[in-house]
Amino acid sequence: MEEINREGAVVAEVRPRFEPNDLWFSWTTLRHLGRASMKRFLDDPTLSEKLKPELKWEIEQAQYLTEGDRATANAIRGEWYQELDRLFEEYDFLAIPSAQVFPYPKEVKWPSEIEGRKMDTYHRWMEIVILASLGGIPVINVPVGFDKAGRPMGIQIMANFGQDRKVLEFGLAYERSTDFLQQRPKMIESA
Repeated sequence: MEEINREGAVVAEVRPRFEPNDLWFSWTTLRHLGRASMKRFLDDPTLSEKLKPELKWEIEQAQYLTEGDRATANAIRGEWYQELDRLFEEYDFLAIPSAQVFPYPKEVKWPSEIEGRKMDTYHRWMEIVILASLGGIPVINVPVGFDKAGRPMGIQIMANFGQDRKVLEFGLAYERSTDFLQQRPKMIESA
């Protein structure tokens, strides 16, 4: 955020007035419901064997959801829209990390634990992306540097609904004010 401050932007810490577990319930419920139409792939033995276990699990979860679950998930999403509107009345952009973990070895399917916290589903490790996804707002990910091991990290810059151009212009201005695109992780430089 130092680069943004140098360019004259005011950066302030803000926390949404929202319960993260409610967002998680809404997102996973809507995601599972979106997988319900894939049940035919699960029911076809030839196709089912080609599906990864995590996708099978998601398709199966859809059958346990009720209309009440759907209604609750959509109501939460509507409340999240309202909270985003409130935030964007005061702030032009919102910024959060792009990921909860740094890149991990390709042999690892997905992180099962982060800083001692077990992941209860295979996609919990990417929970940070649901804020923009559930809100249906434009987001751009920009690099912020590397950790001591040389692994890259970024931040998500979000703008209000319909402000796609604004967030792209921000990304371009950010790119021009930093040299992150010229930097390469040591593991790539030596390859």
